[in-house]
Amino acid sequence: MITSTKLEKWQVRKARVRKKVVGSPQRPRLCVYRSLKHIYVQVIDDSQGRTLLAASSFEKAQAGQFAGKKPKERASLVGAMVAERCKAQGITQVVFDRSGYKYHGCVLELAEAARKGGLNF
Repeated sequence: MITSTKLEKWQVRKARVRKKVVGSPQRPRLCVYRSLKHIYVQVIDDSQGRTLLAASSFEKAQAGQFAGKKPKERASLVGAMVAERCKAQGITQVVFDRSGYKYHGCVLELAEAARKGGLNF
């Protein structure tokens, strides 16, 4: 398969990662999506096909918290938020799904903040 556009290449990388990473009720999948302005995280149980919780830098309730922050700082705040929400639901272990993104920059900051918040992956 010849891929030419940036989107198609990302979709191929994402599919390659998803072949190996599967969430379960004991260890759900922490899925990351990043856009140019925001970063989004979902904790997903793939056996039931449902999202257990989500966090993003786009939430109106925490809009003041993200105002004037750089993208890496926002990612770190989202990582801490998702760790808190996972603790509240009794989730301590997750499988990290980077969705085909390189493990650096915002994705790295998010993962480190989630680990500091108490998640194991």
